[in-house]
Amino acid sequence: MEPTKRGRVRVETTAKRVRAYVNGRPVADTIRALLVWELPYYPTYYFPADDVDMESLKASGRKEHSPSRGDGELHDVAGRPDAALVYGDDAPLEQIRGHVRLDWESMDNWFEEDEEVTVHPRDPYRRVDILASSRHVRVEVDGVTVADSRSPRILFETGLRPRYYLPKTDVRLDLLHRSDTVTHCPYKGQAEYWSVGEGEGGKDLVWSYPAPLPESQKIAGLVAFYNEKVDLYVDGVLQPR
Repeated sequence: MEPTKRGRVRVETTAKRVRAYVNGRPVADTIRALLVWELPYYPTYYFPADDVDMESLKASGRKEHSPSRGDGELHDVAGRPDAALVYGDDAPLEQIRGHVRLDWESMDNWFEEDEEVTVHPRDPYRRVDILASSRHVRVEVDGVTVADSRSPRILFETGLRPRYYLPKTDVRLDLLHRSDTVTHCPYKGQAEYWSVGEGEGGKDLVWSYPAPLPESQKIAGLVAFYNEKVDLYVDGVLQPR
């Protein structure tokens, strides 16, 4: 199928096998999933109704309207409210007719082939490159140098500014305080955080992926600072926030 756009929605097919699980059982299992960009940032999976366990869905009697996708019927999934959106044959976007959109957070597990995916589907147009570098990176927080390195790994991710991952031996670890914050990325994995100082402005300025996904192993155990919240110099040039 050729990529299709209607309004601000983009629709494409994918060759991946995609599965969604609830309570240890697959609600959907398909090799005919659609990638639908409801938002410009990342896609959502839509399943052909034939590849969904429709017996686990129960119509709620409510509908959800989208200017570009029309009206979808909301369904509960295994008792989870409004976890599925079912599009009939009258949907204005032809490609999603007879398809089911499962709410990502309402499912327990998502798999692309046999690899579990978190946060959201991987965007086939987003690339992550991690390159070793000898550029001089220095980080200041409130005028204090908290990192100084000449061996960064620079992470280039489509659509985002470069991130500079530094060896911990080049960072003032005595100035960092462990945070309870944890985030997840479908491309890099689970990140842990540190704050600098005690003020709110220094909260969660630093993060690291201790056990990143295989494609991001080059940044394992390195730390990065929010460019937007610190004074970050590259080869002596202050980077814009």
